[in-house]
Amino acid sequence: SQVLLLACAEDLECVPGFQQKVFYIEQPFEFTEDQPVLNLEFDDCKGNNKLNFEVSNPDFKVERDGSLVALKNISEAGRALFVHARSEHAEDMAEILIVGANEKHDALKEIFKTEGNLGIPRQKRAILATPILIPENQRPPFPRSVGKVISSEGTEGAKFRLSGKGVDQDPKGIFRINEISGDVSVTRALDREAIANYELEVEVTDISGKTIDGPVRLDISVIDQNDNRPMFKEGPYIGHVMEGSPTGTTVMHMTAFDADDSSTDNALLRYHILKQTPTKPSPNMFYIDPEKGDIVTVVSPVLLDRETMETPKYELVIEAKDMGGLDVGLTGTATATILIDDKNDHPPEFTKKEFQATVKEGVTGVIVNLTVGDRDDPATGAWRAVYTIINGNPGQSFEIHTNPQTNEGMLSVVKPLDYEISAFHTLLIKVENEDPLIPDIAYGPSSTATVQITVEDVNEGPLFHPNPMTVTKQENIPIGSVVLTVNATDPDTLQHQTIRYSVYKDPAGWLEINPTNGTIGTTAILDRESPYVQNNIYTALFLAIDSGNPPATGTGTLHITLEDVNDNVPSLYPTLAKVCDDAKDLRVVVLGASDKDLHPNTDPFKFELSKQSGPEKLWRITKLNNTHAQVILLQNLKKANYNIPISVTDSGKPPLTNNTELKLQVCSCKKSKMDCSATDALHISMTLILLSLFSLFCKSFP
Repeated sequence: SQVLLLACAEDLECVPGFQQKVFYIEQPFEFTEDQPVLNLEFDDCKGNNKLNFEVSNPDFKVERDGSLVALKNISEAGRALFVHARSEHAEDMAEILIVGANEKHDALKEIFKTEGNLGIPRQKRAILATPILIPENQRPPFPRSVGKVISSEGTEGAKFRLSGKGVDQDPKGIFRINEISGDVSVTRALDREAIANYELEVEVTDISGKTIDGPVRLDISVIDQNDNRPMFKEGPYIGHVMEGSPTGTTVMHMTAFDADDSSTDNALLRYHILKQTPTKPSPNMFYIDPEKGDIVTVVSPVLLDRETMETPKYELVIEAKDMGGLDVGLTGTATATILIDDKNDHPPEFTKKEFQATVKEGVTGVIVNLTVGDRDDPATGAWRAVYTIINGNPGQSFEIHTNPQTNEGMLSVVKPLDYEISAFHTLLIKVENEDPLIPDIAYGPSSTATVQITVEDVNEGPLFHPNPMTVTKQENIPIGSVVLTVNATDPDTLQHQTIRYSVYKDPAGWLEINPTNGTIGTTAILDRESPYVQNNIYTALFLAIDSGNPPATGTGTLHITLEDVNDNVPSLYPTLAKVCDDAKDLRVVVLGASDKDLHPNTDPFKFELSKQSGPEKLWRITKLNNTHAQVILLQNLKKANYNIPISVTDSGKPPLTNNTELKLQVCSCKKSKMDCSATDALHISMTLILLSLFSLFCKSFP
C-alpha cells in the first residue's frame, strides 16, 4: 500500500503524542494477515513507559514497535481507522483514511486545501465531518478540543451549528462547536459504559441563522478505558461432585461480567483460584480453566473420599482479572462452594449379632430398638436403613420400621402374642440401605442379626362364645322367662380358675343372670315399643370374671330381637275441627290413625261413628284409605260445640279398638273471618259407654 504523509510535526522541540496524526492509504485488494500496513510513531517524550495501542477496528492491532497489522485476511475495512495510544505520561489519537485509487488525486487536493489538514471529505458536500474518537475518563482541564469540522462554503458570515443528543438534547452540553473555526470540544469526562456513541449533526448557517449547507452527520465514539472491575453476578456458586470421581471431572462453571468493551482486553477475563479451604488432603484439590471458568478435580479418586475428609465441603476463592490476566488488570472475586456428594460405599452393620426383648402376652407396640452403624452421609439414602424380617414371623405378629431420626430399627408386636401357644420367638432380621450399594461393595454377615423374644404370661380375661350373642324373643313374655344361657371360657388353660357372671349394662332393667351357670332370665316385661329398643333390638352387656389374683374380666354383648304383639290401640288425629255455620262444603275434617305396633297389627284401620242420638243424623264418616277417613256434615249446624264419638280399630289378632271424641266447633263466619267465641253450651254429647266398656273387656282377654 502507498502511504502519503498528510500532516506531521517538524518542531525541533519534542511534542508528546503521535508524530504523524493523519494518514492516507490506498485500499488494497485485501489486507493480509500479519503483514504491516504502515508504521505509527508515538512519543511521550519520557520514554513511552507502559505504552498501549487501541485500534477502532478489532481486526487490526498495533505492535509494540508501532506497526499496524491485520489479525486476519480482510477485504473490506471501512473508510477510516482510528488508533488511540496511551502511555504513563501522554495519550493521543491518529487517523488512517482509506480511499480507492480513483479518489486519491481529488481527495488529496481537497485535503491540502483544508485548514489544519484534518481529514478528507466523506461526501460531496462543502462540510467535512470526520468521525471523532474520545477516550473515556479524561482528566481536566475542560473544555478539551477533540476534533474539527471544515467547510469550503465561502459565504460571508457563515457559522457552524452542532445539534443532537449530547448538545441540545439530553444529556445536554457535553459537546460544543466553535461556530467560526469548527473546532469541536468536549466539556466533561465521558463514560463509555453509559453512552458509547453519539450521533450529532453539523450544518452551516448564514448570518440570519438559515441553513445553507448540511446537515452532515458527525459520529463521536467513546474509546473504552479499563475502568470496570470484573463482577460475579450469578452467585451463590454451589457445585457438587461425587466422591471417588475420576481426575478431571467437571464440578461447576464460573462466569464473571466486565462492563468494559468486550472487543478489547479491558474485558478479556482470566480466572484463577486464590485460596482453597480446607487444604487437606491436598492444597490443590481443584483447578479452574483460566479462559472458560470450568472448575475440575485434579486429585486422584482415592483422595476424593468423603468418609476420610475432615469436611465434605470446600470453599474456593475465585479471582477474575481483566486485561487477559496481566498484572495491570483489574480483579473481582467470588467464593465457590463445592460439596463432595456421598455414594453408597459402606453397608450398614448391626452393632451386635443378637438382641433380647421381653413382652407380655396380649400387648402390642415397640419392644426393642435395633442399632446399626453406617459411615455414609446421614442426609442420603446411602445412610438410611431399611429393615426386613426374613425368618421367624409366620403369623405376621411382628413388624419393623426405621426411626428416621436415629436410623434404628423399631421392632413392634402388631398382633397380641399368646403365652399358652408359644412362650419364645426367634426372629432373623437383615438391614440394607435405601440406595443400592456401588458394584464393588456387598452386604456382609454384620448386616443380619437375631432377636430373641420372651413372652410373659398374664392373667387374661374370660372370653364369651360367641360374642356378640343373639336371640329372638316375643315381647310381653312372662317375667322369669329364660332368655339364653351364655358360655365363657378362660384362655389361661394352664391355670385352673372358675368363672362367675354378672350384669354389666341393662339399660331398661329387664334382665338378670345366674352367677354360676350364666342363665339369663327376665325380671320385667319386654316391651318392643320401649325407647331402650332400637330397630326392634335390645342390647345388654354381661361380665365373666375369673378367680385369678387379681381377677380378670371379659365382656359379652347380648342382642335380643323382640317380635311384635298387638298391645297398642290405634290413636286418632286431629281431635279438634272447625267449620262455618253457613259452610257450603260440609266435609269437616280428614282423620288419620297411627299405631305403635308393627304390621300386621296396624292398618288397615276401621273407622266408625258411635250411635247418634236425636231424631235425625247430623254427620257421617267415610273411609278414604287404609289409614285415613273423612267426617262429613249432613246439614249446616248452629253455632255451638259438638262432640262426635268415633271408634278406630286396628287389624291385629285379636284387633284393638280406641273410642275417642272429635271436638267440632261450629263458628260464625263474616267477611272471611271465623268467630268461634261465645258459642252456645254443649249442644250434643254422644258417648258410647257400653261400646267402650266392651272394647276394654276384649283387650283384657285376648
